[in-house]
Amino acid sequence: MSRKSISTCEYLAILSAKYDIDPDKFFSALASAWEDKKSKCGDFAIECRSRTQEKVMFLILRDSHVVAQFSVLREFLLDQGHPIKNLMDTQRIRRFLIKKEMRSSSFTIKGLKSGMRQVNLKAKVLEIPKPNLVCTRYGTYASVTNALIADRTGTIRLCLWNEQIGSISTGDTIQIENGRTSMFRGQRQLNIGRKGLLSSIEDSSFQMEEPISS
Repeated sequence: MSRKSISTCEYLAILSAKYDIDPDKFFSALASAWEDKKSKCGDFAIECRSRTQEKVMFLILRDSHVVAQFSVLREFLLDQGHPIKNLMDTQRIRRFLIKKEMRSSSFTIKGLKSGMRQVNLKAKVLEIPKPNLVCTRYGTYASVTNALIADRTGTIRLCLWNEQIGSISTGDTIQIENGRTSMFRGQRQLNIGRKGLLSSIEDSSFQMEEPISS
């Protein structure tokens, strides 16, 4: 991720997530360093390198190694809310956290059991049935379908809602991150969920032999 492509506050949120630093404590430590030149936050040593009427320059060290150097507006340091914490649930930060939490190896379909969470899976889309329009428990209408996906170990139904349906096509190789499994009408089912991610990928290394029926 390019440093130039994100705001300073997003960058601080990513640092907080990457090093498991509480975002509110991180913000307080920055404000303290602004006032006292130096502060500590977990493994971070924070130094205020320079100050102007508009900006403050910080240097962050961890075990004597430079982690980051950046400037923030003075008005950011005067924020009475939770400027870093408020970004921790944005799509960009969720994606970063999911990638961080991904295990070195993904699950296989054969190994999935009902009730599993944080499922990372790569599979081929075999079928996407015509969606049905259903009324949700909130009284709104939504499109839903159960796609059939497979890897070399088996097949499973993948529940897709609304815009998820059009995001993949039959024949695609897909990556599912942070999914969860359940039972539906006596069969295992994979769900994306609010914090999960579904994407179509190009992966020439993914070879699928004839799948074993689940």
